[in-house]
Amino acid sequence: MNTDKSYEWRKQLMWGLVLIAIGLAFFLDLVDMFDIATMWHYWPLVLVVIGINKMIGYPTAKDFSSGLWLVFVGLWLFATFEHMFGLTFRNSWPILIIAWGVTLVIEPLVQRRFPAIEEHRNER
Repeated sequence: MNTDKSYEWRKQLMWGLVLIAIGLAFFLDLVDMFDIATMWHYWPLVLVVIGINKMIGYPTAKDFSSGLWLVFVGLWLFATFEHMFGLTFRNSWPILIIAWGVTLVIEPLVQRRFPAIEEHRNER
């Protein structure tokens, strides 16, 4: 299996598992075996999982930077919802600007790291 097919298969597998987990949670909530309201504040961690999935394997620089951005946003949202380290939306919004800057700086570095793979994908 070549790397492009492996990467696409892994992305499809991840989305399938996420949909199964969400559907199962809603079903168990409907039959009163699980209270989805107690788990609702963990939804930003789904963004973290999606971001990590985009970053591993053989991503393009754009995939890597967008995955990193999703990880930053997911962790920031989770930290603000849980009031970790005293963070609220009001006092932590500059973290998003910093994260945006980090992703802009890292993208060219990653592009140099994986140039052959990106050229191979663009040929199609």
